[in-house]
Amino acid sequence: MKQVVILVPNEDVNLSSVTGTYEILKRANEYWQRLGNESGMTIQVAGYGEELQLDAGLFTIHPVHIQQIKKTDLVIIPSLACRDFDIIIQQNLELVNWIKDQYKNGAEIASICSGAFLLAATGLLEGKTCSTHWNVATDFKRMFPNINLHLDKLIATEPGIYTNGGAFSFLNLCLFLVEKYFNRQTAIYCSKIFQIDIERSSQSPFLIFQIQKNHGDDLVCEAQNFIEENLGEKISFEELASKLAISRRNFDRRFIKATGNTPVEYLQRVKVEVAKRALENGRKTVFEVMNDVGYADDKAFREVFKKITGLSPLDYKAKFNKEGHLN
Repeated sequence: MKQVVILVPNEDVNLSSVTGTYEILKRANEYWQRLGNESGMTIQVAGYGEELQLDAGLFTIHPVHIQQIKKTDLVIIPSLACRDFDIIIQQNLELVNWIKDQYKNGAEIASICSGAFLLAATGLLEGKTCSTHWNVATDFKRMFPNINLHLDKLIATEPGIYTNGGAFSFLNLCLFLVEKYFNRQTAIYCSKIFQIDIERSSQSPFLIFQIQKNHGDDLVCEAQNFIEENLGEKISFEELASKLAISRRNFDRRFIKATGNTPVEYLQRVKVEVAKRALENGRKTVFEVMNDVGYADDKAFREVFKKITGLSPLDYKAKFNKEGHLN
């Protein structure tokens, strides 16, 4: 029988990622037993004290003290509600060390959303691939530059380590763990009971491109403003660099350092973000939106759009347009 521990860090956590994970794994184990098998896992919620109050005391968790658990098979780190990740890590150094020791003793580790910060603090992800919520990517890259962050992945896997994207995508991580620790049939059962899309594998359609201008490079900010104000025009970066009195090579180097994107990638991402909003909120056709953001080639627009969002423009409109119109 596998021992599973859902951690409760010494900080405000997103309660749903604790209770939701517990409920899905518990239901999976009950179904597994109804199929004629012995219980496949025991599930504990563990933390530092006897009680943790969340949401101004509205909810209370009574975890097992972490020091009572010497060995487990799977550790699940929930999503963190607080955004000051440097402080959270400092407040949970004992927990970070416990996670590292459990992994060295054979346990597998799964992190939900921003729980990846605690996992990354163990050093177990150095040089490896990881996923987390796109909205905390800037902080994550700053704190852990040697970890390969893949925001397109809903679930990133390394030997014995599993990380997932943001918010309620933890439900897909739970199905992944159910299939791994039970079987595919049990995972399908849980997907039907909890109405979770079992085939979802990317968080790209939900990503909102964050335009970073707090980098302190005034020249790059001027270039960004020019790009954003001239989306419908054909932009020559050679001419833009000349206008800013800088060589194209140095322009590219400074732009990448400041934004994390090449000028071309930045232009594409801004165009696609504007197109996404137009497809979500308006009644324009895909062709009209394509022209508005400066694309004349339908194939090129569709390829760039799908590369960034994981969906074609038409599929994106069908999924997110508030009017529900297809054009």
